[in-house]
Amino acid sequence: MQFDVVIVGAGPAGLSFARSLAGTGLSVAIVEKLPESDLVNPPFDGREIALTHLSAELLRGLDAWSRIPAEEISPLREARVMNGASSYAMRFNTARRSEQELGYLVANHLIRRAVYEAAAGQPHLTLLAGVSVARVDTDASGARVRLADGRELAARLVVAADTRFSETRRRQGIPASMHDFGKVMMVCRVEHDEPHEHIATEWFDYGQTIAMLPLNGNVSSAVITLPGHEIDQLMAMDPAAFGAEITERYRNRLGGMRLVSTRHAYPLVAVYAERFVANRFALIGDAAVGMHPVTAHGFNFGLRGQHTLAEEIKAAASRGGDIADPALLRRYQSAHRRATWLMYLGTNATAMLYTDDRLPARVMRDAALRIGNRLPPVHWAVQARLMESGGLPRPRLPPRT
Repeated sequence: MQFDVVIVGAGPAGLSFARSLAGTGLSVAIVEKLPESDLVNPPFDGREIALTHLSAELLRGLDAWSRIPAEEISPLREARVMNGASSYAMRFNTARRSEQELGYLVANHLIRRAVYEAAAGQPHLTLLAGVSVARVDTDASGARVRLADGRELAARLVVAADTRFSETRRRQGIPASMHDFGKVMMVCRVEHDEPHEHIATEWFDYGQTIAMLPLNGNVSSAVITLPGHEIDQLMAMDPAAFGAEITERYRNRLGGMRLVSTRHAYPLVAVYAERFVANRFALIGDAAVGMHPVTAHGFNFGLRGQHTLAEEIKAAASRGGDIADPALLRRYQSAHRRATWLMYLGTNATAMLYTDDRLPARVMRDAALRIGNRLPPVHWAVQARLMESGGLPRPRLPPRT
């Protein structure tokens, strides 16, 4: 089978990229090892995504935003970062900005479903679900993808969007730096007695980290980071005991808590690919950059990256050029590195500092919060980066010849 573009992975990044290529006339195939039923109706996985203003704009452009039920979109009006036993908090809000919210919280499975619905039925798009990729070969003339069932696909460009542990990336010989934080994150929804006022809280306690992400109503997404054996204990508790445990761990800040969803656990591993491109090959989504969730930017980077690559490809296609031209792929790589590298380093440094319970780190943790509040230019710059409210990124295109 012959295609212009073959995408490996039908997660949000892969589906968004396919949808971004709509209207170009390019033939696109998506290969996904999960059955299509999991794409049509993705199960709840516990993850609530903090979408920036840029990501919301991108989802509108993909015709996905309107497919998310309005009552499932929760505005994020303030964020507070707390340290240890202190009640002092570094605060982010929109008091001096035109926006009414910092961003939006939406369940990951609803975003996945919306993007799938937006792409389904798209002309020149073929979904090959329920099958994995066995091999990818590329050279100057093209790419070949062999599926586990023996079928072969030919393409001008292969794009991998198959998670931060991408097998396709590995098969292409692209190394990735991985930072294993040695902790596990458990996520679930809890109902609580006290209102959250749409304020998100990230509390770096000593020995545990708890984030409470405000959903609509008196419901929050609880994100609890602990060593794996302690997460195992929380996962095994009956719902009543679990609610009492989280209420106590969170110092009763939101009153009594009750579990209202399934619980899900994920290892905390950050990933950054050494290269985002190779010969007729590119990485997007977590396959390129897999972030620690403390700054909630992983999903947002995935949307931004696919948009950057798609814009380059659309410009080349409109001119009748090579959609896998090495210079085109290098421009994508350069732009996505500029957008992600410093945030990746800063996020990892923040996560390591605020989970280090030794005395010097405790002092630095508290000082960093106070300095962050007392240096307005720095504070505003960080907030602007987290909100991403500056509009869609545009590729730096070469001059016409």
